[in-house]
Amino acid sequence: MTTMEVPTLAPRPTLRAKGRNIVAVASGKGGVGKTWFSITLSHALARAGQRVLLFDGDLGLANVDIQLGLMPKTDLGSVVAGRMTLNQALTRFPEGGFDIIAGRSGSGTLANIPLSRLQMLGDDLVLLAGNYDRVVVDLGAGVEKTTRNFSQQAGTIMVVTTDEPTSLTDAYAFIKVTHMERPGTDMRIVVNMANSTREGERIYNTLLKACEGFLKISPPLAGVIRRDLKVREAIRNQTPIMMRSPNAEAAADVEAIVERLIRSR
Repeated sequence: MTTMEVPTLAPRPTLRAKGRNIVAVASGKGGVGKTWFSITLSHALARAGQRVLLFDGDLGLANVDIQLGLMPKTDLGSVVAGRMTLNQALTRFPEGGFDIIAGRSGSGTLANIPLSRLQMLGDDLVLLAGNYDRVVVDLGAGVEKTTRNFSQQAGTIMVVTTDEPTSLTDAYAFIKVTHMERPGTDMRIVVNMANSTREGERIYNTLLKACEGFLKISPPLAGVIRRDLKVREAIRNQTPIMMRSPNAEAAADVEAIVERLIRSR
């Protein structure tokens, strides 16, 4: 597996250490269930007793609020425009027990903000993270500057993939770029929409072999999420799966990921 050359971003080590409780959710390509996983991960962490913030870091195609059926009065657009602080842009999602900072749905304008403003936004997020046990950042797909900037702030990065060849190739591309910019980053693989746990482990091993063979790293398996029709139903109804179908297999799989995440810290 190969990937294009991408200009590196300069790391900011002083704030990086403060972002250890930030969990970035990434993917090489869209359509792998990254936003659904970010929402469900946040919900599961909150149910485990943690104070959680979900930050919609997909500045090009923000849709966390859409999947939750929310119409927030504030969003990142107001923060970037200087009309409010990041803390003032918080929206409480009481049914899930966590806070949200929404992106600007239906607008790609935030994807083009200057790099200096983007870095300030990332630094502000690290400072805000001090008020929470966990901050989950739903990154945009790919390796664009916005995605890489927010991923630099994270203590842990969950890379979501499926069994599609393009998903695996693009997940590898993201891992490669991140490893080049931040060697030693805690990256973990989440296999989504697997036909079975065993099948998910096989998919993970395919990606692992590429990472070991070409990058000489071995990102661990965070967990396998089985294919579940109740996920589609929950998204269609704009309701978290742990509220609509708490006993669903996919919900149980995310809870298992959360248990391992909490134990690892």
